[in-house]
Amino acid sequence: MADTLRVKSVETTDEYIHVRFRDPDVFDTIRTPDWAADIARDISNGAEVRTGKRIGSDEWEVQSVLIKKQAGTEKARDEAKEIAQEIES
Repeated sequence: MADTLRVKSVETTDEYIHVRFRDPDVFDTIRTPDWAADIARDISNGAEVRTGKRIGSDEWEVQSVLIKKQAGTEKARDEAKEIAQEIES
């Protein structure tokens, strides 16, 4: 699925820069698993990963990555891509 990893949107909240790769509406379930956060933190301290299970599927994919706001937008995009690629590889 790594070939479909393109940033769809970037949104800044109070604490995070939310980098979205896939529309949340295509997923039946979305979770923020601890194991994914462990991988993410190796790349960006404090990052969180939201994974989703597509409707009618058993496969989980990265829906979005949240990077601490202090990173700045460009760095957040780069780190989020790196995290998503690492998880989906």
